Amino acid sequence: MSHAAPVIGVLALQGDVREHLIALAAADAVARPVRRPEELAEVDGLVIPGGESTTISKLAVLFGVMEPLRARVRDGMPVYGTCAGMIMLADKILDPRSGQETVGGIDMIVRRNAFGRQNESFEAALDVEGVPGDPVEGVFIRAPWVESVGAGTEVLAEHEGHIVAVRQGNALATSFHPELTGDHRVHALFVDMVRANRAAESL
Repeated sequence: MSHAAPVIGVLALQGDVREHLIALAAADAVARPVRRPEELAEVDGLVIPGGESTTISKLAVLFGVMEPLRARVRDGMPVYGTCAGMIMLADKILDPRSGQETVGGIDMIVRRNAFGRQNESFEAALDVEGVPGDPVEGVFIRAPWVESVGAGTEVLAEHEGHIVAVRQGNALATSFHPELTGDHRVHALFVDMVRANRAAESL
């Protein structure tokens, strides 16, 4: 069973879900949308996509998936958040909207929309720790950045002095959107994390 492709969900409440499903499939995972607790229970790992972090947070509560998701992340399920997903994985947000909750899981403080508004979106070549080969093309759309990290959090990439990719244990987060570029190496890194976790659990 351990050689079978890992099953990885994409939290499908709001945001660019389809692009992540395509990227995960290209990185040799079985990818499926997750909206409800019973769907969450069936996956080996989860991607929280970009979108609007306040909306995703409120819908996660509404669909009854927020508490089960927090519990699984606490128990070590691999999770990857991009852009809004990064905000969702932060233990603390500098400037939260009213009623905004996070899943938590990464000891970091995140600033929402730190790189500016939608019309200030940009792309940048990034050296990402753990991703071999050429730099990763980072697409930043109303992106957050990480203000600070705790001792257990590893910084994987920076842009102009700001932290834009981090990892803590089985949790990975990027400010940028690798699912929009056709380069699936960051997703492959996450799929490898899920495989390694599944192998460890089967020992």
